[in-house]
Parts: sequence; C-alpha cells; structure tokens
Amino acid sequence: MDSGGRPNVEALFRLCESLTDQKAVSLQLKIITFLTEQTNSQSGFLILVSEDGEELFCQVIGDHILHEEVKFPVNNNSFSTALSEKRTITLEDIHLDHRDDICHFVGFQVTTLLCVPVTSGSRNGNVVLLGCVVNKKDASGFTKLDESIILECFRFSSTLLMNTLAFEEERRLKIQCQSLLTVAKNLFSHLDDVTVLLKEIMSEARNLTKAERCSLFLLDREHNELVAKVFDGNLAEDNNENGVEVRIAANRGIAGHVAMTGELLNIRDAYSHPLFYKGMDESTGFKTRNILCFPIKDDKDVIGIAELCNKINGSYFSTFDEEIAMAFSIYCGISILHSLMYKKVRDAQHRSRLSNELMTYHMQVPCEEVRRLCNTKVPHPIDFDPNFCSFSYTPRSIADSQSVLAVVSMFEDLGMFTKCRIGVATVARFVLMVKKGYRDPPYHNWSHAFSVTHFCYLLLRNLNLLRDEWLTDLEGLALFVASLCHDLDHRDRKSVV
Repeated sequence: MDSGGRPNVEALFRLCESLTDQKAVSLQLKIITFLTEQTNSQSGFLILVSEDGEELFCQVIGDHILHEEVKFPVNNNSFSTALSEKRTITLEDIHLDHRDDICHFVGFQVTTLLCVPVTSGSRNGNVVLLGCVVNKKDASGFTKLDESIILECFRFSSTLLMNTLAFEEERRLKIQCQSLLTVAKNLFSHLDDVTVLLKEIMSEARNLTKAERCSLFLLDREHNELVAKVFDGNLAEDNNENGVEVRIAANRGIAGHVAMTGELLNIRDAYSHPLFYKGMDESTGFKTRNILCFPIKDDKDVIGIAELCNKINGSYFSTFDEEIAMAFSIYCGISILHSLMYKKVRDAQHRSRLSNELMTYHMQVPCEEVRRLCNTKVPHPIDFDPNFCSFSYTPRSIADSQSVLAVVSMFEDLGMFTKCRIGVATVARFVLMVKKGYRDPPYHNWSHAFSVTHFCYLLLRNLNLLRDEWLTDLEGLALFVASLCHDLDHRDRKSVV
C-alpha cells in the first residue's frame, strides 16, 4: 500500500501482468491472493452476480477452488444490502441470524468482514461482483483505505474477469448445444418403441438440467387426463418396470397448469407455491425443494409435460435451465409425435394383415346396427335366464338374436367398461363384427364362441378371479376377448388338437 491509501502500484502491475489465464477460477485465485496481502487479511472470496441478475455464485474461497460453485438467490441473504444499495458493508451491517451462515460458508470463525460492491458500465452500472475480505490481522479492523484498495484492484481487473466468465458461459452454451444435437440423435433412434423413448427423454432431461428427479405426463384429451408413463426414468404399464400408469385430472396441480396454459413454470420454493401438492412428499418421504415444469408440444397443441425436481448443483433451476428445457422440449415433441404415429402405422399394418381375409367374408358392420345396439338398455345377465350366472346354465339355449346383447351384458357385469376405459360403442361394434366373422360349420360357429365366452364369464365372476387379484383387469379382459374370438373364421368341420 502506498502513502495515498492505494495498493502498491508495482504489486498491482504484477497482478495485471499475471492475469493471462483462460479459466476464471485461476484469475480469481490471483485476485483474492492480491487482496488478502494488500489488506492484511486472513482470507477472501468473490461473490459473482449472474448475467440475468437473479442469482449469486461463488467459485473460490481463499486459496481453495470449490468442487462445485455455491449458488444462492440475490434476495434475502447476508449480502443483499451491498447489492441493493450499492454500498460497502461490514460484519456489523449483517443481521445476527446471518453471521453464522457466513462462518459456515467460509469454513472458519469470522470476526471482521469487508464487502465491497463492484459495478460495471457494460451492465448499466449494476453490481457485477462483491469483493470480500475477512479477519483483518491487526486489531484496528478494516478501514476506508482497505475499501479503496479493493476498488482500485477491480478498476483494472474486473473487465478481464467478466469477459472470461462470459467466455466460459458461451463455451458452456456451445457444449449444451452439442449435447442437444446428441440428444436429438438418441431420441430419434428410439422412435420404434414409445415407452423406451419416454425413458430416454427423462434420462436426457435430468442430465441436461442436473435434476434429481423427473416424471413425464402425456395428455389424454379424450378423457381430459394427464397420464404418467415415466417416474424417475422407470417405465410404467407397457414395460412394467417399477411402477404403474397413473392418471390425474388435466387441470390439477402444477402439471395441469402447464398442460392447460402451455407455459413453463420455474418454481424456486415448491412448498410456498399454491399449486404444489404436499401429500406426495408426505407419502413418499421425498423432499421437493424446487420444480421446473415445461410443456411438450406438437405443431399446435400441448401433447404432454415434463416435471423436473430439485436442482442438484444449485438452489433452484436457472434461466439457462429454462432455455435448455424449452429447446429440449421441441425435440421431445417431434420424437413423441413421430413415435406415436409410427406405432399407429405399425398397428394398422398388423390389423390390416389380420383382417384382410376377414374383410372379404363381409365382416362390415352397418352403423345403424351398432347404433341400435348402443341404444338398447343392457339388461343384467339374470334377466336372460335366472340360472344365467350358474354353471348349470346351458348357453346354447339363448336365442341367437339375444346373444350379442348377452355378451355386452356379461362385459358390463364384470365392470370392464369402467376398469378398461372402453366405450359402449366400441364394444358393440366389436362384438357384432366378431359374430359376423364366424362361419357356419356344425361346431366352430358363433354359438360355440358364445358358450366358451359364457364359461369364461362364469370363471371370472363366480371364482372371484378379478376381485381376489388372481388375474389383473387387463388379463381378465384378454381372457374374455380370447374366448370370444378363439375360433374366428374357422372353416374346418373338425376340431384342431
């Protein structure tokens, strides 16, 4: 320090001469070393302000480069006064409740502190960093001279430091863009299996934003519900890995809000948000701190949403995370749309191959016939015969004109309409089509199919195979349909063994 209270000019020149590193943390190490020597301090650190002014972060404390930079919000912290009022503060300016936080932050007891805000013309005179030194080695404490030393130092070094940080941010953006291209390649290589694609989307979303957990909901517009296919990267329903399909109302909670508005939600404190449902955390034991929920769209509408929980290396998801998420969502939308379309085409091809020959046998069902069956009140099975639900009943005794309605009645009595979310019109058309698909040999005919289906119904109903969970609802439906269709279009007069 010279007699004018400024840093030693020769030492300042040496500092400027040494600032040739391409890494911002290396520059900070040299600047902090200079400041602690010139102010006769035990240690020091720099609090940097993000470019959007929403977040503070620290990468170096004393001579130690942090393994992961520490991030915290601009408001409601120990340094808020220095930022908002653009004035130097000392330990006495910091509330007693926050002083322990500073000691924990630096890793030792703090007795004196000097925090000097540094502004920049390139950011309209806003504060770009806070230069901090702690524990003056002599008993006098920090003075105005120490403040001027810090300001003089950054008069020559802040521009270089800010430019280096900006360069690193640009480089990080470039890497993220390259990552997005790799993500796109990975996603488009899984279009043949939508469930695997959903798992890949969640894995990539977590990696891009450094999130702890995530889930994916697809929008079922027909039932106005959000369908969760993936939780934490685990498949549900189709591949049955560690979970089941979950449905919630499309206008419920954070996910529903994003689905309805099509707008991203970045929630920094989940428990203070009115749309957050705390019951899920209470039931699972997981603590949700922050949430980034973004829509997945096709050309026009929302087709799903992704919900990321708990930023791993920060106190909340940043603006950069929002930008990455929205860019990522474009690839998600395209890949999901094409995957669903591919599945529809593939399923259509399978159905076409199976039904070509059946169609030639005039299996077309007139719409009027379907409409008439739908408009007919479905009676209870015992209305056809008091013994209909008993193994003693002879199913071939039912009139042919009543057989289709009896199949629909059995389907309803098993609760399949509700459990399997199948419409009455769909079942009506299907049963009528199946009846037309049976030829008229002596044995393998519609009457035989009805008898087998009736026996299946009795097993499911009287042995409580569904109620006691010997079979799942899907397995029960498959058994019922298989019984109905097992001899479809059979031509031989002999039973095939």
